[in-house]
Amino acid sequence: MISLKRFSLFTFAILFALTCAVPYALAQQPPLQIKPIRPSQKGSVMQTIGVTDITITYSRPPVKGRTIFADAPATMEARAKGEATLDNQNERKTGEPIVPYGHVWRAGANEATMFVVTDDVLINGQPLKAGTYSMHTVPGKEEWTIIFNNDAGQWGSFTYDEKKDALRVKTKPQMVSENQEFLAYSFDPITDNVATVNLRWEKTRVPFTVEVKDVKAVWRARADALIAANPTNEALPLQVANTYAGDKKWDEALKFVDQSIKVKETFRNLSAKANILWAAGKKQEALAAADVAIAKGKADKADTAGFEKRVAGWKTGTM
Repeated sequence: MISLKRFSLFTFAILFALTCAVPYALAQQPPLQIKPIRPSQKGSVMQTIGVTDITITYSRPPVKGRTIFADAPATMEARAKGEATLDNQNERKTGEPIVPYGHVWRAGANEATMFVVTDDVLINGQPLKAGTYSMHTVPGKEEWTIIFNNDAGQWGSFTYDEKKDALRVKTKPQMVSENQEFLAYSFDPITDNVATVNLRWEKTRVPFTVEVKDVKAVWRARADALIAANPTNEALPLQVANTYAGDKKWDEALKFVDQSIKVKETFRNLSAKANILWAAGKKQEALAAADVAIAKGKADKADTAGFEKRVAGWKTGTM
């Protein structure tokens, strides 16, 4: 048996260890923080082109009766060299513009505006790799520069380094009649492969385009990668087969439905093959494939009634 003295020493050691561990564990936790109320509220917009997601996250400063876009007075210019930012509210004097022409601006407030794209795209026709970027601008009366910078974690444009730019493109600002009180980004208009991004603040609109050069190629690359990573999943190649069937690309559709069947025969992929063959005009092959599909469906106790009705219509010429 353990003596009372030894038991007490043992208990004390455990308690001491726990007492020391608690402050250490607490020290590893992030400090508690109350989320601040910011005058420039955070916003985010997202647009999908094909399967490519484009997300812009930014803070939305208000006009509040201030001068937004204008030439910087000489006293303001003296505070910065070249394109260096003048976007510092602590140094800005009453009446000075919020966004002086010719100087780097974070295209928002607080943290630098974040631009995230999941695939390679073209910005105003120029290539930009998939990735996360801080987005800055150099505004001008007649022309703006839109900047995508590889330093995505910076505050404002205070540590902006041109050497880290991934891309710079030019665009023309447009004057509009309707005032936009809080800075806003939007995607409009959009087509199957191009979206126009609009920066709107005060009475200025600044557009630039984001284009996915080949939507189907991006989709196919994603599909191939997912199928390769999941070689025992018969549903994935079947999804690709159905997409190609929708485009009436029968050879590709049949290639992928056969790939699905090779992984695992199911009533679903066997009946899909019959449907594709019929739509492709290969009627005898379709009927033979339909018999195989129905037999498999019945063996697996699947609901084959709807498909059997369709096949009956094929045979009688009513479908």
